[in-house]
Amino acid sequence: MTQGPDVSQRSFGELLGEVTQDLSTLVRQEVELAKAEMRQEASKAGKAAGLFGGAGVAGFLVVLFLSFALWWGLANVMDQSWAALIVAALWAIVGGVLFTLARGKAREMRGLPQTAETAKEIPQALKPNRGGVS
Repeated sequence: MTQGPDVSQRSFGELLGEVTQDLSTLVRQEVELAKAEMRQEASKAGKAAGLFGGAGVAGFLVVLFLSFALWWGLANVMDQSWAALIVAALWAIVGGVLFTLARGKAREMRGLPQTAETAKEIPQALKPNRGGVS
């Protein structure tokens, strides 16, 4: 069993100073570690965002070229301008449905008003309960 340094000859101030210095060093090292981890995670998030952006562009191009193919396919059986109008109308319907769904989801959100109501309830919650009567 190894024995640590003999501290019986040192003053309380010296010992407290060492503990404070060690604690300060530990806190600094933990902060640096947290910063390094945050930089690493931010880098990963940036790469993921870039890949999602690329996937979005690729998806857009797929939809664009499928729309052109539908347009040209319809142009084999009707006038080209009518075929383009039909494809545009299909996209207008898709856009309208997506807008309606998005608006419904946006109306379901309860951000600030709910928070304001909760904030009003905090003072009441801090009051002492007198005999179970509210």
